[in-house]
Amino acid sequence: MAKCAICEKGAHFGISVSHSHRRSNKMWKSNIKSVKVKTDNGNAKKMYVCTSCLRSGKVERA
Repeated sequence: MAKCAICEKGAHFGISVSHSHRRSNKMWKSNIKSVKVKTDNGNAKKMYVCTSCLRSGKVERA
């Protein structure tokens, strides 16, 4: 799975428990997008960035 290049947020794993208490493995995927981002020297680079980093302004789109 992809990780955020800024905060390194990725997938989380756990156990899903049903009403009858049967357990199965579950994976929670974070909302990660492939985005063209402006770098320090002004060039555009493609990165995986989570939407919380995009909305908070930690990254500027190219």
